Amino acid sequence: MRVAIAGAGAVGRSIAAELIDGRHQVMLIEREADQFEPHTVEQADWVLGDACEVSILEESGIEQCDVVIAATGDDKANLVVSLLAKTEFAVRRVVARVNNPANEWLFTDAWGVDVAVSTPRMLAAMVEEAVSVGDLVRLMTFRQSNANLVELTLPEETPLAGKPVSELSLPRDAALVTILRGDRVIVPQPEDPLEPGDELLFVATADVEPEIRTALGY
Repeated sequence: MRVAIAGAGAVGRSIAAELIDGRHQVMLIEREADQFEPHTVEQADWVLGDACEVSILEESGIEQCDVVIAATGDDKANLVVSLLAKTEFAVRRVVARVNNPANEWLFTDAWGVDVAVSTPRMLAAMVEEAVSVGDLVRLMTFRQSNANLVELTLPEETPLAGKPVSELSLPRDAALVTILRGDRVIVPQPEDPLEPGDELLFVATADVEPEIRTALGY
């Protein structure tokens, strides 16, 4: 993919490096001259300019990008970048960083945002996931579909030990997408047995999360 990242601070550069490692083409757009440091991510294309300006986005060829990531430290700028990318340049996928959780409600498709990533919320979710066993933890929200990525770690005394995935009576709007077992990533098949300590990842709407708990015996 070709990915444009607005904001070449520590977050933007880190994202760029990860994407380049994944063999994607990356362009970094940075408006502050003191943060314009092409030597830090040499494999990326760098553009000095304000990504909130249509002319800069046009000159950078952003319409050729598959994904735009608004990763600045300013929520207002991230919203403007998202809206311009989606409405003016028809970018297929727009991901936006949310710096202040109080602004999270703004980051919707009305502003051109397909996926909103709230760093504080994700950190809180990771902490909760690390200490929660036997309880459902919401890791991420998919704005476009109003679905969530949720996780539950089976405790040692789980009644599901040894039972196949096919015996899980999940609600209609929920899907078990991955089982994490040690260093393995398992794409669940109906005959796969569940084990204590398994991390189960579901995609589900918020209203069926209580039914997932019931299906897992909690």
